[in-house]
Amino acid sequence: MPDLAPPLIAWYREHARDLPWRREGFGAWGTLVSEFMLQQTQVARVIPRLEEWLARWPTPADLAAAPPADAVRLWANLGYPRRALWLHRAATEIRDRHDGAVPRDVDALLALTGIGDYTARAVAVFAFGDRHPVVDTNTRRVLARAVDGRSQPGAPGKRDLAAMTAVLPEDDGDAAVINAAAMELGAVVCTARSPRCDACPIAQACAWRAAGYPDTGDERRKQARFEGSDRQARGAVMKVLRDAVGHVAVADDVLADWPDPGQRDRAIDSLIADGLVEAADGALHLPR
Repeated sequence: MPDLAPPLIAWYREHARDLPWRREGFGAWGTLVSEFMLQQTQVARVIPRLEEWLARWPTPADLAAAPPADAVRLWANLGYPRRALWLHRAATEIRDRHDGAVPRDVDALLALTGIGDYTARAVAVFAFGDRHPVVDTNTRRVLARAVDGRSQPGAPGKRDLAAMTAVLPEDDGDAAVINAAAMELGAVVCTARSPRCDACPIAQACAWRAAGYPDTGDERRKQARFEGSDRQARGAVMKVLRDAVGHVAVADDVLADWPDPGQRDRAIDSLIADGLVEAADGALHLPR
């Protein structure tokens, strides 16, 4: 396997975007919050919400002391609002189990609500500088092309961690840079649909390029269309509840003019099941 580290490190240090969570002293709590927000959400949408969130709740204990409804409301239109509820629960667990400090140990991080393989390792690496493989969608695509010669990665799995470990330098600091660099390369150069191979620092070592860019198929799960979906109905219900004047309960005939009443009812039922909405006395409100 070619040594991808030297060209990737040099490229990243010159071309990496200036993002809040990459700045010196950003802190483990800020890193954790940013990783929750960045899941399936564009960077440009996350940055203003992240800054607002950390200004209001600069520590896990600050968030844990707030009602869950406040977390859901401030999450606004980031999407997948269950993440706000999970983050609130994780903050409570950090306060109660870890004296208010985000843990460094991967297993301790995995034990927190809403944290999986990616987020646990991202916090351990980017906040604490430990040596672990950090694998997101962009990283998987870079590895699939540069190492395996595939146009797109296969289905995600535990093998991704082993594949990333194989390209990590032994030095902890360099390993952290490579983790960040692989994600950055996949986000801005080795993109899914229009890779800019002429700007790629590892083009000479890329197995996919050497093979003539074969189309090896795409096993990525396709996201369902948003327009007209149950997800859109859920989002509409959440917006009404977030915008409720004085944070009072909203009558359960919310979205009475929704074109598909059955879909609206399914959306409300699913939000209640997820703990994002509570129902009492014929009214709906955010969790208290």
